[in-house]
Amino acid sequence: MKIVIVGGGFAGVNLALDLAKSSKFEVTLVDKNNYNFFPPLIYQVATAFLEPSSISYPFRKLFSGKENLHFRLGELVRVIPGENKIVLDNGEVDYDFLVFATGAETNFFGMENVKRNATPMKTLEDAIGMRNKMLMQMEKATLTEDPAEVKKLLTVVIAGGGPTGVEISGMFAEMRNGILRKEYPELAGKGSEIYLVDGGDALLSPMSVKSQKDTYEALRKLGVKIKLNTHVVDFVDDKVFFSEGETIESKTLIWAAGVTGKIFEGIPAEAYGRGRRLIVDAYNKVTGAYNIYAIGDASLQTTDPNFPNGHPQVAQVAIQQGKNLARNFELISEHLPLKPFGYHDKGSMAIIGRAKAVVDLPSPKLHFKGIIAWLAWLFIHLISLINHRNRMKTLYNWMIAYFTKDQSLRMIIKPSVTQEKVESV
Repeated sequence: MKIVIVGGGFAGVNLALDLAKSSKFEVTLVDKNNYNFFPPLIYQVATAFLEPSSISYPFRKLFSGKENLHFRLGELVRVIPGENKIVLDNGEVDYDFLVFATGAETNFFGMENVKRNATPMKTLEDAIGMRNKMLMQMEKATLTEDPAEVKKLLTVVIAGGGPTGVEISGMFAEMRNGILRKEYPELAGKGSEIYLVDGGDALLSPMSVKSQKDTYEALRKLGVKIKLNTHVVDFVDDKVFFSEGETIESKTLIWAAGVTGKIFEGIPAEAYGRGRRLIVDAYNKVTGAYNIYAIGDASLQTTDPNFPNGHPQVAQVAIQQGKNLARNFELISEHLPLKPFGYHDKGSMAIIGRAKAVVDLPSPKLHFKGIIAWLAWLFIHLISLINHRNRMKTLYNWMIAYFTKDQSLRMIIKPSVTQEKVESV
């Protein structure tokens, strides 16, 4: 049975590794990158508290020794369902079963200026780009004599009050209150400001009211200026425009305000639901297809009684769907009844800063905050990293950062190899 998986995130990797345990399957994972990475920690790469290799790992190294599991570097161009074939930007791949595990991409809600000028926070490339931009702007600020220009360089606006927005605003606030004052003494008192903006009436809207209030108060104490019930509507000429008419002058808008699914040529329009997610049945099979599946953020599944409007786009859903589909492929091979997917919610958490976090557990309903929640957050994220090497490197960096309140990864490293040079190799 030849199974092709497009996308090597939480869903795709867990499906691939589980299928690799059985010689019945010939598995090919396709991804436009040659590495898997851990999205919940890219903001720590962006703020120079972790190096990229701490949260990423090459697919070929990960799949080494698994004879029935293969990796193909390439980007999906279109699907030809009638021929059981996908077309990549560098060739074609045949399949018996096709699985979309492509995750989601940044949603700019049609705002072209925001798309062009803001910094997204979705990929490892985004994080490295933001780290370089942040460090360059601090260096520029030390050379600028115009106070208004300095303030513009040091002011950061973060759109989106979910976990990514909360975590990155807390990290920036602690950097400003510590590292910036130590390493850039000439910038002290120059008006660095951090704004966290969300269109809802609370931060961390899916979490408990207690977590929302604790997070709000903790960020306010760190000096983050929070604007709720407010939408960013434009970003042009170093000015962020808000829905109520206010503007803030800044050279940095970090966009963590929403995601959307991807459209694939060859998949009919009626297969897509809300947020451009592929509509799937209880077994993650795409509507109207007989051998095409979708899991993780790419899928919209409304058959789970506890989640009639679809599952949240979080890592645990992707992991559990990948493992459930692997079991179902085994059942398909044995001509046995399939197991419908049911999501087991293990809880939600978000880190706010050093020794500050919030955790909600669903059963029994419990809420933690402070250092206990922070330690729980560290533990869960460490064990969720893909291998021991990543875990050890990340733990080492976190220990250095905790005991020294600092990190030594603030290097501006820009690639000088152009795309033309790469293609000529």
